[in-house]
Amino acid sequence: MIKDDQQKSLLEVTALTKSFGSARALKGVNFDVLPGEVHCVLGQNGAGKSTLIKTLAGAHQPDSGEIRWNGEVVTLPNPIAAIELGIATMYQELDVVDGLTIAENIFLGHELARGGFLSTRETAKATRDLMARLGHPDLSPKREVGTLSAANKQIVAMARALSHDIKLMIMDEPSAVLDSEEVNNLFRVVAELKSQGIAIVYISHRLEEIERIGDRISVIKDGASTASGLPVEGTSTKKLISLMTGTDVDNVFPPAVPIPADAPIVLEVTDLSCPGKFSGVEFSLRAGEVIGLAGLVGSGRSEILEAIYGERKVSSGSVTVEGKVLKPGSVSAAVAADMGLSPEERKSQGLLLEEPIYRNATLSTFDRFAKGPFLDERAERVATKEQMKALELRPAEPNRITRTLSGGNQQKVMLARWLIHGTKVLLLDEPTRGVDVGARMEIYGLIRDLAAAGTAIVVVSSEIEEVLGLADRVLVIADGRVIAEKPATEITEHGVLDLVMKGSAA
Repeated sequence: MIKDDQQKSLLEVTALTKSFGSARALKGVNFDVLPGEVHCVLGQNGAGKSTLIKTLAGAHQPDSGEIRWNGEVVTLPNPIAAIELGIATMYQELDVVDGLTIAENIFLGHELARGGFLSTRETAKATRDLMARLGHPDLSPKREVGTLSAANKQIVAMARALSHDIKLMIMDEPSAVLDSEEVNNLFRVVAELKSQGIAIVYISHRLEEIERIGDRISVIKDGASTASGLPVEGTSTKKLISLMTGTDVDNVFPPAVPIPADAPIVLEVTDLSCPGKFSGVEFSLRAGEVIGLAGLVGSGRSEILEAIYGERKVSSGSVTVEGKVLKPGSVSAAVAADMGLSPEERKSQGLLLEEPIYRNATLSTFDRFAKGPFLDERAERVATKEQMKALELRPAEPNRITRTLSGGNQQKVMLARWLIHGTKVLLLDEPTRGVDVGARMEIYGLIRDLAAAGTAIVVVSSEIEEVLGLADRVLVIADGRVIAEKPATEITEHGVLDLVMKGSAA
């Protein structure tokens, strides 16, 4: 979609600024949204996207600039004012209430009533209508939201927005927790909303999604607009990365470093099986080599990593590191053998979010920093700061609470932990989930640097392009089995999917 001179914008943002104390979050943002378009807003973590979203949602008040709605200047003093105007926001951290039903969540705060009493029949009917509109007539209004998958909770959040008379929906990273099938359904819903004349402001780190779903693109860097209203068609990925990072790149993935012919085998996995999850998994990994596990969500990829690390019990098989067979189901044995895992859900499984960075970074090496019964916190901070500098982890403040970091920097904290430990085998599960393109390139570079220094690495990613771009060798997984093993240079994304489909059908 290319805007012509006759089209009237639904929303116009002009020279918007916002500061928090001395920190300027927005330094002049400009973009406009047309009725019924999908307008994608891109930017690295910390670029100002969240502040912009909250300003349009009425949660923040701008210091200067204008917001126009159908050509008229408006103020949004609170979220209710935004909803009444026709703007609904769906945040990445979904604000649904697990203990309430679907119907109660959808109409929370604007319950349907007759004669002063709640109308449960009318509420149930309206809920069923909304669920059908979003392609989920199977979801009962009485079902408790806490029992739903992340994808279905997202549908409830959309239904709540649509229970108001909205003209614009803002979606912040809506695909971050979805598998490929769920993403396809999300896109179907977005297309349906678009056909009904509802405009979408779509925030995503995944550039391949922008190509599939977007009409126009605006880019923010360091709180200011670097591009407004670019057509998706004809705008290259290279240009978008340059606009977001200020750096020209020829390739997102750094070149692989040849593995020495005499590189020793560091990790051996032999006939590893876990009933109902995977069976007969075997491979070896040399020092400096990167192996990628490619397959669909649910194929057993993450479970294989967990079993190698000792987090998941196996029924048969063995894991050997540098010739020593590890005790099955023992994380402490894996760590003692200098193996590390960066889990898929780093926030809930890998990090102590309310603890400072240095405590997370030294979590696997407390014995090194022990002074009798106490920890030498100064030594912890010194070691952490060295790794923060090496990883370009920003801001370089070891005492900073981990929750306050961007997704990319939280992932770097996980890497810092295993660098301090001196890990020889590193298992990475979805290392760039929720990470912007600039931080992704940094993490890709770090992975390649670690491999060049001799670390043996196993990577799991839902993005096949990422697996192929990082790995020296690829294991294709389907239904818990390794169905193919190929050098990454000898297989394409289409080839992986073809193998997966055939393997799943076998």
